[in-house]
Amino acid sequence: MADAEDRLGSGQACKRCCGFHWRGKATIIIPLATLPLMIYGLMEGQRAWICMFLVANMALFWITEAIPLYLTALFPIVFLPLFGILPSDKVCSFYFSDTVVMFLGGLLIALAIEYSNLHQRIALTTILIVGCSPRRLHFGLVMVTCFISLWISNSAATAMMCPIVKAVLNEMEAQNMFAIYKTQEEEPVEEGDPPHPSTISMAFYFGIAYASSIGGCGTLIGTGTNLTYKGLYDTRFPNSEEKIDFPIFMAYAIPFVVIVLIFLTYLSLQITHMGLFRPKSKIGQEVKKGAEGKDIVKAVIKERKKELGSMSCHEIQVGLLFILMIFLLFTRRPGFFPGWADFLNAKAIGSGPPVFFSVLFLFALPTQYTFFKYCCGKAPFPGQTMDACLSWVYCHKYTPFGLCFLLGGGFALAEGSRVCGMAKMLGESLAFAGNMHHVLVVAMCIFLSLFCTAFASNVAICNILIPIFSEMALAIKVHPITLTFPAALACSLAFHLPVSTPPNAIISGYTGLKTKYMAVAGILPTFWSFFCLLFTGTVWTMV
Repeated sequence: MADAEDRLGSGQACKRCCGFHWRGKATIIIPLATLPLMIYGLMEGQRAWICMFLVANMALFWITEAIPLYLTALFPIVFLPLFGILPSDKVCSFYFSDTVVMFLGGLLIALAIEYSNLHQRIALTTILIVGCSPRRLHFGLVMVTCFISLWISNSAATAMMCPIVKAVLNEMEAQNMFAIYKTQEEEPVEEGDPPHPSTISMAFYFGIAYASSIGGCGTLIGTGTNLTYKGLYDTRFPNSEEKIDFPIFMAYAIPFVVIVLIFLTYLSLQITHMGLFRPKSKIGQEVKKGAEGKDIVKAVIKERKKELGSMSCHEIQVGLLFILMIFLLFTRRPGFFPGWADFLNAKAIGSGPPVFFSVLFLFALPTQYTFFKYCCGKAPFPGQTMDACLSWVYCHKYTPFGLCFLLGGGFALAEGSRVCGMAKMLGESLAFAGNMHHVLVVAMCIFLSLFCTAFASNVAICNILIPIFSEMALAIKVHPITLTFPAALACSLAFHLPVSTPPNAIISGYTGLKTKYMAVAGILPTFWSFFCLLFTGTVWTMV
C-alpha cells in the first residue's frame, strides 16, 4: 500500500492523466462538446446546424492540432456525404480544383528554382548591387527575401536566407565591427545552450522573417493563404464579374507590400534594433563602425557568389520557364485587354494550365546539352542519362502535398456551408454590422484575422473566417471583396510568436531567439499592417 505522502492529489493526478496522449482525449472531448449542435440540427431538421457541427469540430481540431492539420482537412470527404449535404464526387473534386492545381504547380516551380540554386544567385547579386554597409545590407536582405517570397513559399525563402545572414554577421564579428551575440550579463543562457543573438543580429533575422510573410502577400502563388482565398471566393461567387486573377490580385496587393515592407516594417526595425535617429546610442555607434568595414563584407559576398560559378544552363532554363509562367498568368485574362485565353475556342481556361505548361518542360528539358557531342561520336560514352531540370525524386521529397489537402478541405467546407444554408445563417446573424460604418466593419474583420492567425495555421484561419465574412458582406450589402480581401491578407501577417507562421518558427529554431523578443518586435509591424490594410480596404471600397 502506498504511503499517504506518495499519493497524488486529485488535481495533480488529473493533470498527469491528461498529459499522457492528450490528443487522444481531445479527439473524444471535442466532438462530445459540440454534439448539441448535431442534436439540435437533427431535431429541427436543419442541415445548417449539422454542418455547423462539422465546421466547429474542424475549427477546434485545426486550432488545437489534436489531429494533424492535413488529416482534419479530409473530414469533408467523409462527413459532407454522410450528412447528406454534398455528394462524394462533388466533394472530392475540390481537392484537385483549378486553384489547388495552380498551387501545386507554383510549388514545383519554386522547387525547380531551389534545385537549380538560382535563388542563391539572385540573393547574392541583389545584395552586391544594394550595398554592404549594415543599413544597406539590412535593406538588401529584406528586399531580396521579399522578392523571392513573391514566387516561392515563405518558409523556403526564409530558410534560404538564414545561412546568408549568418555568414555575413559572422564576418562582421570577425572584423570586430559589432557583437552578434548578447553577453551572459545581457541575456543569461544555460551551459551548453547557444548564445542569444544581439539586438542588431535580431534586426537581420526579424527582417527576413517579416519580409517573407509580407512578400508572400504580393502574388497568388506567394503563399497558400492567397490561393485559399481565391478558391473560397470563386466557390462562393462563381458568377461574379470581379474575378480574383493573377494581375488583379497583384494590383491590389503589391502597393500594400511595398508600403508596409519598405517604408514601415524596415524603418521600424531600423529604429528599434539598429539605432536609427539615435547616432550616439551604443547600437548606433556599432552600426556606424560596421559601415566603415563594408568593403570586407562585400568581399565575403563576392566570394560566396564566386563559389556558385558562372550561370549554368540549368539556371537559365529554369529562369526562362519561370518568366514564361508569369507571362502566361498575366496575359491569360488580364481584364484591361483581351488575353490569350479569350482568343482560344476552347472551354474556360483557369490558372492551373499555364502554370503546369511550364512545369511539364521542367521534367522534359535536360540540365545541359553536352549529350549532343555523343550523337556522332565514339565510345566511351557516359554511363548515365542526363538529369532533367527538375527531378521527381526531389519533388516527392520536398513537396508539401498535405497543403493541397488543406486547401481542398477548406473549399469543400465552404461549398457545403453554402449549400446547406449555414454560411447564410451566420452572415445574417451578423447583419447588425449594417448599422456600423463600413470602415469599422473592415477594421473588425482585419483585427479578428490578425488575432486568430497569431495562434493557429494561416490557411486554417482563412478557411474558417473568409466564408463568414463573405456572407456578412452580403447581409450588410457591401461588396464581398471589401471585407474578405484585407482579411485574407491579414491571415498571413503574424509577427509575434514562433508558432504563428513558418518564417517565425524557422528563425526561432535557427538562432534560438526567445519568444519575448519576437513578441515585442512584432508590435510595430502588426500596427502598420492593420492600418495599411484598413486604408487599402477603404480605397478599394471607393473604387
